[in-house]
Amino acid sequence: MDDTREARLIETFVTLTDSLVADYDVVDVLQTLVDRAVELFDAAAGAIHLADRDDVLQVVASTSERSEFIGLLQLNAGEGPCIAAVTTGRLVTAESAEELQEHWPRFAAASQERGYAGVHAIPMRLRDTTVGSLNLFRETEGALNGADARAAQALADVATISLLQQRTIENATLAAEQLERALDSRIAIEQAKGYLARAAGVDMDTAFGMIRQYARTRQRRLGDVAAAVAREEVPLDEVTAAGSPGADGA
Repeated sequence: MDDTREARLIETFVTLTDSLVADYDVVDVLQTLVDRAVELFDAAAGAIHLADRDDVLQVVASTSERSEFIGLLQLNAGEGPCIAAVTTGRLVTAESAEELQEHWPRFAAASQERGYAGVHAIPMRLRDTTVGSLNLFRETEGALNGADARAAQALADVATISLLQQRTIENATLAAEQLERALDSRIAIEQAKGYLARAAGVDMDTAFGMIRQYARTRQRRLGDVAAAVAREEVPLDEVTAAGSPGADGA
């Protein structure tokens, strides 16, 4: 691992660990995890699935808001590596299109159509509990090497602790509430993205970036800001200005 990449990995650990000692935005933590994982581990795209109260996997964060990618993620929640990672609590890797085809033919066909040749699903777990998976989609074949696999799992583990705790995990009910809050926030974000994309004439990725930057600059939770945007309680020009070049960013 080169010095620049190692420094970026350490920075990511610090960012995720900060959420253990301060009030934090669950959705933003998960978005940071998937953004950094794609960058660090040479993936083309990534997403995080979490299990809801009914143990159904839902997309909570992703690096792309394109409808075709979201469709692939939804299929992956029904058939694909992420199901296996959540079920086994272990890293599930498909190094090639042929390996995907062997295990998950419908998902393999959909992945190939979108240019993905391999998928790595890293379980998000705490002790014996697995709550979801971090999924990395690659355009080239090959496995995660040992060091990368350990680093990816460590990042996922830290984020999972952040997700499940509120200072400390008091009981299973609190853990479920944390998960449900993250999923509820995602619904509000989807509504806000759609509204802002139409109102500002931008694509969904840009709309999400504007909302996220607006929340950060005002030190508010992403879900709360999204809900306010969807209800048209936030001036449109303020949100679009937050995402413009030169705006303060993370």
